[in-house]
Amino acid sequence: MSVTASHWRDQLEQLRSHKLFETFIITVIIISALLIGAKTYEETSRFERIMYWLDWGVTLLFLAEIIVRIAAEKHTLDFFKKGWNLFDFAIVTASLIPIDDSQMVLLARLLRVFRVLRLVSMIPELRMLLSALVKSLPRMGYVALIMFIIFYIYGAVGSFLFHEVDEKLWGNISLAMLTLFQVATFESWATAVLYPTMEHYPYSWIFFLTFIFLNAFIFLNMMIGIVLDVMQKESALHELETGEGEAADIHWLREHVESQQSQLDRIEAKLDGKI
Repeated sequence: MSVTASHWRDQLEQLRSHKLFETFIITVIIISALLIGAKTYEETSRFERIMYWLDWGVTLLFLAEIIVRIAAEKHTLDFFKKGWNLFDFAIVTASLIPIDDSQMVLLARLLRVFRVLRLVSMIPELRMLLSALVKSLPRMGYVALIMFIIFYIYGAVGSFLFHEVDEKLWGNISLAMLTLFQVATFESWATAVLYPTMEHYPYSWIFFLTFIFLNAFIFLNMMIGIVLDVMQKESALHELETGEGEAADIHWLREHVESQQSQLDRIEAKLDGKI
């Protein structure tokens, strides 16, 4: 009995790790995303019944995939020890909510939208990017705090100096900070903000250029640098896990050198003992 179970588990493990199986699931995820998008067009209402059964077909395929992945584990609980597995399990389980129930139809459709996120869990490179983004958030938070302080200072100064120019833009510190956000995004800021202000204060360009220099050229580049640094570390970890890439080669060389060094130390110890 145990031999048969082990045999089936090995077969399911081979199926789960097979490239064609992964490609098939990714294709199903894309089809699911297309179905969700198609339902937003009125022209597809005549195919509503077909799309209904296609949706349930996708849901059943996802359910079968999760069952295969769980059954392929030596211990069922090992499947739930990985965060991405929990994410997939939650998305697939939520998709089982019937969409034809009028009270749950909106919730069911919203949950089906999140099935597109399963592409992230299926593609290692996307998982690496998302993991890098999440790990960058704490460090980016400090940069965002500094940016908020700069926004607040410049907003207060702008409100004091330019409130007579345009009350809608500089009437209070909240409006002033929103105006500065428009300036920071370069969205029609020159014609809507800079030039009207310069008509009353010719040297007001100094205020705006220093603000842009601090935010667009320094703090935003600091955020980009943080993300790139974390992505580099995540890429190295991914290479170590897969055993491919420069980081994996360096790790192998380090272990090989340490092994050779330990052998040399043992040989020297034996020679010293004989002498």
